[in-house]
Amino acid sequence: MSRLPIYLRLGRVSNLPTVWTNVAAGIVLAGTRPGALVYAYTAAALSCFYVGGMFLNDAFDRESDARERPERPIPSGAIAATEVFAIGFGLLAAGVLLIAARATRPAAVVAGSALAGMVVLYDCWHKRNPVSPLLMGACRWLVYATAALAVAGVLSLPVVVGATTLFAYLIGLTYAAKQEQLARLRSVWPLAFLMLPLIAGGSALAGGVVAAGVYVLLSIAVLAAVLLLRGTAPDRFPRAIAGLIAGIALVDALAIANAGATSTALLATLGWPATLVLQRWVRGT
Repeated sequence: MSRLPIYLRLGRVSNLPTVWTNVAAGIVLAGTRPGALVYAYTAAALSCFYVGGMFLNDAFDRESDARERPERPIPSGAIAATEVFAIGFGLLAAGVLLIAARATRPAAVVAGSALAGMVVLYDCWHKRNPVSPLLMGACRWLVYATAALAVAGVLSLPVVVGATTLFAYLIGLTYAAKQEQLARLRSVWPLAFLMLPLIAGGSALAGGVVAAGVYVLLSIAVLAAVLLLRGTAPDRFPRAIAGLIAGIALVDALAIANAGATSTALLATLGWPATLVLQRWVRGT
């Protein structure tokens, strides 16, 4: 049990609701409505990829964390890097195996394997890599694709569009996160990528109360984060980044609402406050 708080912190488990809403969006946009057990199984499989990736992120960053964030579990001596590497790679393998166990077509396993590879590539190469926001966006794109292929067996155009919209949002989010160590924004224009879900999902304003409500919430979340980033508060970066991570659930909910799945959109919207609340207990960054 003494290891549990360390594992929760390493896995950034507070952000898991955003993975579950990614899965819901990928499945809904693929045009299928599976039972709760199928959804839960797929969400659990994709959660393995996320938590495993977060473990590996700390393992690969252990040297820079020793200089910049010595309070992190590995540089503080709370856990050995070898254990973190083993758990991280083990969770990625578990995710691929879980997808393979229920996949009806090889494409789902290919997508899951590509996701595992992209996670490792990002984790070992994101430092001083100017295209790392693209790699992070590709990871979330592949979550949509893997979920859709695992459940529906097809990668339809709505899934591709929804995943690409989230991809753009992740570019803006990851760019902001990379500026945290500098404590300033080198440039503001990459934050414009955060607006693409609002541009692409503008039809939600005429799509009913739920869709319009999600659109407004996402607009508020993005605006609040951008204003915070451009402010002067000393803690503005971790607060803004945590808020943008939680906002992923709203991006998913907007895509789901525009696909006509109102009840699922309402559930996905709950991923936003759930992530914000959980981040009070386990830091999301």
